[in-house]
Amino acid sequence: MAGTIYKTCTCRDEKTGKRIGQACPKLRRSGGKGPRWSSTHGKWAYQLELPPHADGTRRTPLRHGGLASLEEAEAELDHARGLLALDDDPRIKRQIVALILATFKETRRLPDTEEVRRKVRTRQDLNRQVTVAEWLQEFLGRKRRIDDTTRRVYESHIRLYLNPYLGEIRLDRLRVSDIAGMFDAIEEFNEVIVQARASGDPEERAKVRYRRPVGVTTMYRIRATLRHALNIAIKQDRLLDFNPAAAVEMPPPVHSRPMVWTDERFAQWRNDHAERLADERRRREGKRVDVIGVFVGTSRPSPAMVWTPAQTSTFLAHARLHRLYALYRLIALRGLRRGEAVGVRWPDVHMSAQTIGVHWQITQLGWQPVQGKPKTDASDRIIAVDAETMATIKEHRTRQNKERLAAGEDWFDSGFVFTDELGRPLHPQHVTDQFYWLAYEAGLPPVRLHDLRHGAASLMLAAGVELKVVQETLGHLSSAFTRDTYTSVYPQVAAAAAEATAALITVPAPIAREGGHRRVRRLGSWAARSIVPRRDQR
Repeated sequence: MAGTIYKTCTCRDEKTGKRIGQACPKLRRSGGKGPRWSSTHGKWAYQLELPPHADGTRRTPLRHGGLASLEEAEAELDHARGLLALDDDPRIKRQIVALILATFKETRRLPDTEEVRRKVRTRQDLNRQVTVAEWLQEFLGRKRRIDDTTRRVYESHIRLYLNPYLGEIRLDRLRVSDIAGMFDAIEEFNEVIVQARASGDPEERAKVRYRRPVGVTTMYRIRATLRHALNIAIKQDRLLDFNPAAAVEMPPPVHSRPMVWTDERFAQWRNDHAERLADERRRREGKRVDVIGVFVGTSRPSPAMVWTPAQTSTFLAHARLHRLYALYRLIALRGLRRGEAVGVRWPDVHMSAQTIGVHWQITQLGWQPVQGKPKTDASDRIIAVDAETMATIKEHRTRQNKERLAAGEDWFDSGFVFTDELGRPLHPQHVTDQFYWLAYEAGLPPVRLHDLRHGAASLMLAAGVELKVVQETLGHLSSAFTRDTYTSVYPQVAAAAAEATAALITVPAPIAREGGHRRVRRLGSWAARSIVPRRDQR
């Protein structure tokens, strides 16, 4: 079990033709001082007895020859002995032997001692070589209690990014540098997409069809998916003892805070929109132009923009006769998410109490609408509505009853408040498309439908509603998230706050001197007299 080191060669017996091996006389010096081994003939080798099989039968010893020096043979023999000494459990020792033999057969090298020690310490299957792609597939199979939208996000990240860049790497050999290299490659491909789209070459554009540049926020989400999968590998299977995704450096996140459509910003956008629309009409050469695409696609100061109260009023006034007016009013004033507004059901509308229960939502899985409960407990809530909004919901019910009578047997009794003309639940994208048309027809600058939620938060805060109430109305877990993400200060509110602050301070007018010259007391002498007590007060 201690192993032996010896020297051998490839010389053969002249009579039999068999290899002489260790018996070759040329391996030893005939005389003189120094080592008895020849320095010019033969190669070094070692042999090590291995622990027996589970049934007690002897294994073939581990042998390795062709080593250039005695030191190299001693070092490799020590390496092998160290691997066998990592654990005294016979079962674990047999796994180490199997790993040594398999690795040596494949690479002619012994396994890394630290890697084996880590696997032994965490009680992993030493002979299981799992790639990142294999583990991510197993990770998806274990995630059974997640909604379809989250599963689709995981699958998208794995299919588009994690598997192509990291899939072939052994899971236990995944390093921080590998993950950093993936994000570098993603950024490089971002440049390819931008250049291909700007080239005007149909072939180049076809190469990046359906692909768009990956932003910093998406990169953070990709890392979050990988980090979660690796945490499962650590906690459940002990395939790792360190999560490299947690240590990779990422570019700083870009939080686009909502900005208000002030008159100056609106005027600049109008000019940009007119130029882009004219360019599109010239490019289309008399063919139909997608005016909504140009309207939405014209650049704006921030991805998240908020209408002023006057602009919101203009939109609602224009949408007053639209069959989904009540839905847009709910979003604009109460800050419902699109899926929550589409998912409101009649049993959750309480006319007398003027409340609406937000207990359902309709989201999109790709293009397919999916009905379900709100994602968090905070999102499942009851909101109060004003009298005028409740009146519009009553009007909406009257219109829906007329549509029910007109549809007759074709009516689908879904129970949802907002439906199509046959009672079927609305597709969320239909609500967005109608919103863009109404905003365009009203002559307003573009905002996303979700930006009405930003505006609702700003309206509530401008009206003096407490932040905690705004948080609960929007369905957030914390008021800090509400304050940092969903609130914008309207210019007129900021101006009013400045005036109110200044009104708390009263500065007396300076005292005029004789002859028209003003006498201004120095602050230092005034402060000294106000602080030092008079003699009669000491």
